[in-house]
Amino acid sequence: MPNSTRWSGGSANCPEPSLPAPIRPAPPRAEIEWRPSRWPMAMLAAMALLAPLAVLASELPPTAAWPLALAALAHGILLLRREARRPGCVCVFGGDGRVWLDGAAVDRAWLRWRGPLAFLECRDGRGRVRRLAWWPDTLPPARRRELRLAAPGPRAARRGSSMAP
Repeated sequence: MPNSTRWSGGSANCPEPSLPAPIRPAPPRAEIEWRPSRWPMAMLAAMALLAPLAVLASELPPTAAWPLALAALAHGILLLRREARRPGCVCVFGGDGRVWLDGAAVDRAWLRWRGPLAFLECRDGRGRVRRLAWWPDTLPPARRRELRLAAPGPRAARRGSSMAP
């Protein structure tokens, strides 16, 4: 076509096809079960056994070391039992930033990640602070990815003044 120009206006008169309105996908939602992990309980058991040995290995006189060692053992067992008896709960993370614990909405939910560990800190309806930690034995990789997608994003830091007053 020797007579055609490179920029032909022949298609300029064609009307644009009408496109449907874009469909917005629903925000991701995750329902994650929390239960006490065996890993922190194993660490608490080890510390409960090693704390009395550390007290006895110190240079305390035996009259002070033995009662302190027994107190350290009793406290370690108490912490272990308390952690083992914590009731499980269901956390629902809406993709819009809202979080529910056992069906009740919570305020100021803050999810932090430390490698494969996830830590949730929030206030329930009564104003009490709730802290939950998911360890790798309670949160498999597929559920971890689901939680990362549905959890609220990190909060931006406040911008302070750039100069001293």
